[in-house]
Amino acid sequence: MKRVRDVIGLPVISLQTGKQLGKVKDILFGDGWQVEVVLLESRHWFSEGICILWRDVVALGNDAITVNNEEAISSFNDTYLAYTSFVNGNRKVKGMPIMTTNGQSLGIVDDVYLDTQMGKNVVGYELTEGFISDLKEGRKWLPLPDSVTMGEDAIIVPVHCNESLAEMAKSNEE
Repeated sequence: MKRVRDVIGLPVISLQTGKQLGKVKDILFGDGWQVEVVLLESRHWFSEGICILWRDVVALGNDAITVNNEEAISSFNDTYLAYTSFVNGNRKVKGMPIMTTNGQSLGIVDDVYLDTQMGKNVVGYELTEGFISDLKEGRKWLPLPDSVTMGEDAIIVPVHCNESLAEMAKSNEE
């Protein structure tokens, strides 16, 4: 698994020229919790946003993301605003509370984990309940449930996720 927090800041390298094309600023997820777009840092203060579509990524490594060539870079357009981002924009995941359908808070999203095979799919969330709780009990892990609703003010998951979260926390103590 790879944390999105570890992907942000990675350079994007062209395999054709070996040139660094930019650095990852954010990751955008589609409705199925799959990575769709890699947003890059703007080169200049007032320049338009640039990005790479995930389908153009050759590899997600520990030290860089690689693409075939500079043609992978495209302009960020309004259609990407419908995606959920990790840290930027109106629909960001980091800092969102996760609630079950019966109204129980499971924690606040601190990170998102991607699968190890190209990192396209989200496999779970790292949750926090605050600094003191993190020190005393540690953070919690919530595997991606079958049903997740990205709401305006909270992420809604099924009731059984509380049991998955409790089992994971209990097994970490043993």
